[in-house]
Amino acid sequence: MNWQPFIISIKLASVTMLLLLVLATPVAYALAFSKFRGKAFLEALFALPLVLPPTVLGFFILIAAGNLSFIGRSYREIFGTTLVFSFEGLVAGSILYSFPFAVSPIQNSFEAVNLSLLDTARTLGCTKWTAFWRVLVPAGKGGIITAAMLSFAHTMGEFGVVLMVGGSIPGKTRVASIAIYEEVERLNYHEAATASLVLLGFSFVILSAVYYFNRKMSLVTR
Repeated sequence: MNWQPFIISIKLASVTMLLLLVLATPVAYALAFSKFRGKAFLEALFALPLVLPPTVLGFFILIAAGNLSFIGRSYREIFGTTLVFSFEGLVAGSILYSFPFAVSPIQNSFEAVNLSLLDTARTLGCTKWTAFWRVLVPAGKGGIITAAMLSFAHTMGEFGVVLMVGGSIPGKTRVASIAIYEEVERLNYHEAATASLVLLGFSFVILSAVYYFNRKMSLVTR
């Protein structure tokens, strides 16, 4: 079996997971503790990838990142290469596609934190930034770890978005899900079944770890 698509998928999922934690944490904080007009609209916007068909989202990303768009032209002028049909384009598309899977668990964990803990930290002289790192993040680590695992697993199983944005370039954008699809098209069911079982087992392990960790955290906090 060709392991290269799985290596690319793992690399893509790892990079996407790390960037999502950086991007989703402040967004989750703002949604959890801020009250402003249009908050429901913003939450609905972030949750759109949950209901949009991946090919629709991938098409919009393809147009936005293409050479005819401002983003695509700017990227090409700065880096000398195109954003679409590249690993960087896959990362951008994966971040947008998996964003709600990172924001929602972190937001829920932040909202479950007792606000008196933050108030106490502030009265003891902690700045808002210090209270965030020393109180809120440790208290909400369950949601952060869940967000990391879910975004990783979700990215591993991507198909529509990565196909639209990255295509199927061997060694560059050909991820595991696309490789399985192409093996089915060739009627090579044995190779497709083997790769599918590997991806199924990997996803099952990740989700089992999420449920085990959440159950363990719920028992600790009782």
